[in-house]
Amino acid sequence: MSLVVLDGYAMNPGDLSWDSLEPYGPVTVYERTPHELAAQRIGAAQMVLTNKVPITQAVMDACPNLRYIGVTATGYNIVDLTAASARDILVTNIPAYSTPSVAQHVFALLLELTNRVGWHAQSVRAGAWQSCADFCYWDRPLMELAGKTFGIIGYGRIGQAVAQRAMAFDMEVLAVSSHALLDQPHLHTVSMDELLAQSDVISLHCPLTEKNKGFFNQETIDKMKDGALLINTARGPLIHSGDLAQALRSGKVAGAAVDALPQEPPRDGDPLIDAPNCIITPHLAWASAEARRRLLDITVQNLAAFAANQPINVVN
Repeated sequence: MSLVVLDGYAMNPGDLSWDSLEPYGPVTVYERTPHELAAQRIGAAQMVLTNKVPITQAVMDACPNLRYIGVTATGYNIVDLTAASARDILVTNIPAYSTPSVAQHVFALLLELTNRVGWHAQSVRAGAWQSCADFCYWDRPLMELAGKTFGIIGYGRIGQAVAQRAMAFDMEVLAVSSHALLDQPHLHTVSMDELLAQSDVISLHCPLTEKNKGFFNQETIDKMKDGALLINTARGPLIHSGDLAQALRSGKVAGAAVDALPQEPPRDGDPLIDAPNCIITPHLAWASAEARRRLLDITVQNLAAFAANQPINVVN
């Protein structure tokens, strides 16, 4: 069976090897594929790997040999699962590969909001310390995390890893979860309204669904503690950018840090780009070398399981 990789650059910009795919058939790797070329590039191949290139019903109809779609990410909304199932096409994803990296990035964002290390390092380079009248200075508020309350919306693998790190900073953790949880010292499950009202920091870790798209909007923000911080390393469309930007301008939200926006790249702009006290990173929380190596390893495991007719990580 032949295999086509539609957008390999995101996973492997050149520091990994594709050799581990070769035992499963001839491999063709494209760094990037426009959606309109997806069917043409898949052609007669039986297997395809995709990260962000949509595999729609029309693409499947144009590629009747297709039997396997491997999504090289955790989210799989880019694939029409109903159409795939109707055509006996197996779809897999890659769960849990990025948990340590994303949890680490949450605290990189939080510490920049609270300690402003990058901001002050840049000001030193610009000469501010050299011209300072005192032995030290800070021109942004600094915040200590110990004793603060950290709210987690979505208590899956990443949410749990973030909770462990928050407790290591001597923070109290509140969680909203779709699953029943046992309270622990410094960790309590609460309702959404309780979490919003009590948390000094709120971090989003829930999957994106049609039901929760844009749920973090003005109504949600109004329920937050005044001056709280918001972090989003999940999905951009969870947040209404315009409402959050307004809350940042008013000071209702003291700071926000996001690793995802509703449109990626944000070619049409986004209200958060010009919002005060807002840090934006370009959807890179998942992209450490270690996480991408795990991503490739699990991709190969999925292919091997499919080839052995014992599929794993199946989503349809």
